[in-house]
Amino acid sequence: MSHHGVGAGQRPAGARGALGSAAAAARARATTSEPQPKGGPSRRHQRSAVALLAAGALAVPLLAGCGSDDEGSKPLAGQDIVPVARDAVAEGGTLKMAVDAVPETLNTFQADADAGTTRVAQAVLPSMFTIDAGGRPVRNPDYLESAKVIETEPRQVVLYKLNQQAVWSDGREIGAADFAAQWRALSGKDSAYWTARNAGYDRIAQIERGANDLEVRVTFERPYADWKSLFSPLYPKDVMGTPDTFNDGARRKLTVTAGPFRVDKVDTAKKDVILTRNPRWWGRPAKLDEIDLHAVDRAKRASALAAGTVDVADIDAAEAERITVAGREKGTELPLQGAGKTSARKLRSWALTLGMDQEKLPEGPKKLRRSIAKWLEQQHELRDFDVRKSLEPAYTQLALNGSEGPLADERVRRAVARALDRQELARLVLTPLGLPAVPVGSHVALSGQAAYTDGSGAIGGLDTHEAQALLADAGWVAGGPVRNPGKAAGAEDEKKGDKKKDDGEQGDESDGGHDGQFIVGEDDKDSYDKDTRDHQKDHAHGAPGAYAPKGTAAPRGAGAPAGPLAKDGKALSLRFVLPSGPGSETLQSVAGQISKMLDRVGIATEIHKVSDDSYFKDHIASGQYDLALYSWPSSAFPATDARPIYAKPAVAADGSLNIEQNYTRVGTDQVDQLFDQALSTLDEDEADGLLRKADSRIWASAGSLPLYQRPQIVGARKGLVNVGAFGFQTPVYQDMGFLKKGAKASPSPGK
Repeated sequence: MSHHGVGAGQRPAGARGALGSAAAAARARATTSEPQPKGGPSRRHQRSAVALLAAGALAVPLLAGCGSDDEGSKPLAGQDIVPVARDAVAEGGTLKMAVDAVPETLNTFQADADAGTTRVAQAVLPSMFTIDAGGRPVRNPDYLESAKVIETEPRQVVLYKLNQQAVWSDGREIGAADFAAQWRALSGKDSAYWTARNAGYDRIAQIERGANDLEVRVTFERPYADWKSLFSPLYPKDVMGTPDTFNDGARRKLTVTAGPFRVDKVDTAKKDVILTRNPRWWGRPAKLDEIDLHAVDRAKRASALAAGTVDVADIDAAEAERITVAGREKGTELPLQGAGKTSARKLRSWALTLGMDQEKLPEGPKKLRRSIAKWLEQQHELRDFDVRKSLEPAYTQLALNGSEGPLADERVRRAVARALDRQELARLVLTPLGLPAVPVGSHVALSGQAAYTDGSGAIGGLDTHEAQALLADAGWVAGGPVRNPGKAAGAEDEKKGDKKKDDGEQGDESDGGHDGQFIVGEDDKDSYDKDTRDHQKDHAHGAPGAYAPKGTAAPRGAGAPAGPLAKDGKALSLRFVLPSGPGSETLQSVAGQISKMLDRVGIATEIHKVSDDSYFKDHIASGQYDLALYSWPSSAFPATDARPIYAKPAVAADGSLNIEQNYTRVGTDQVDQLFDQALSTLDEDEADGLLRKADSRIWASAGSLPLYQRPQIVGARKGLVNVGAFGFQTPVYQDMGFLKKGAKASPSPGK
């Protein structure tokens, strides 16, 4: 099941994308615990980043994508949900599903909406269109008989023909009044509505009843290609009709709904949102009696599964391994009898062999025995679960802050891009999980979506010589004089009042640093592994001696910088900011590999680990970083949702810089124009072509470097069907349930 935002600590995507429509990223941790950006109140649509804690003006030639036409023909990984026909699903039962927190609001159009908000909306509210397994919008027949553009001149008109059985839970028909109320609330014309986004709704001129009560005519002031993104979800006019009901009426309750489930109660004390069958539902009836969305901390998911607190939960790679091992083990005997018979040292060694976390092991044999016994008891219970995995509809990127410092120079950003082995970084994260390790080649779509083409050829692949040449051209040379050697040329926290200890930066002795800082390039010369060296030999003419066996010091070769690169008396060193919270280990491993790759071309990095709460607010959003890792969700509507992420920052009337969601501060007029053109054409093929051109220019400006699609790993109780790792597709809540006794489920793909 999907979500940290922009990457680590995490804020997952809550925006309209793969799973639905939420205005801001939810705090969530996915497998790699990458943060995803959290969208704040704005008058534009907020696409939140995978903050899962979550992130370009440059003249470039017109470049087409370098990939083949059929590259995006299918997702890299299929769903893993144990699909069965409805007649094989038992009637009744309660499904306990883990979420990160009880939602602060049930209104997906508010700034503090999160992934839990999205899940509630999917189960209890109408959506005119949902997302299929290929990441494309599809008509939802439960609500729509048809929806199409019936006029383009003088203005675009869309006619919705509603399912004649579609009614709200209070018995009132769903109709034009609901569409009109949502439009007025989200149009951006009335500031009394505390909306987080209005993209698309601000283009509507009027909404009116059609030939009968089942028809709704929507007329646009300007052409809008992504019209299918609207009214998904659709709230009743009871919620959208006035600022008071919009702002406060749907925060903790939804009294009027229209889905297979309804909101029974929100229990903040027990950390539950209880959904029960909607007795007025006209579609295929829900198999389950109840869905309990239960808030569970990411670090406690395996324990919650073992305790039966939840039946299904997003988990990380370590928890997945626990479940896999539990399924293989027939039993393990623990020497608990007789105090002192087994030393603490032996117990600790055995605990580590079992896979227990060394940092969480208590001191003393008695406490160790109790801890190990509890672990084994959980392992016994985890035999009742399996691991379901796919790729999340989100990608992790390396963000380069182009607003100041060395990275304000496009040549330096491009040098960073040419120094990276993106294939190796994808392998690092995905290969151990048995998932396809293919680097993401687009900023606007993922493989399987219509707009996807690998556009990375606009900047080029791994080439250390080219990276060094770009740095030299930018004036960074080896052996130059360095004033104040401790002062790097990267982001300067002091001048912006960044107080490291106050904002949560934490030291990590294992990294050999102090105050959360670890400088890569001074005393860490380990090479990457053999695969990386082989890839470099295949794709770049590396310098002799530049690649040493893993674990050995890597001597500088003839073609590598002879010493630290410097310019104007300052050494070239970039501040790499990372979250430090639980679950961010994979993200930190990726950062470590990136730092080693950059060191190969003479770029030093200073890794700063900061608290999850501080990561986006105090660093990414405020520009206090040079390099950062976070994730963005993919969207079925990239012309709308990707534009604010890559829009050229503009100076507002008060003199402030409006960056929208472009945390790299790198943008171009040409990219903006291409997005605007894609948004205004009703020819889908033409729009996809314009988006691919925009993507090529985003690659060329090197403000954001997509790395890999995020893994999606779910622990689920055996016998639970039609639920798990959904990939792109919107979950079908009425089909979820437990396998009927005597029925058989087909093996999931790849199992």
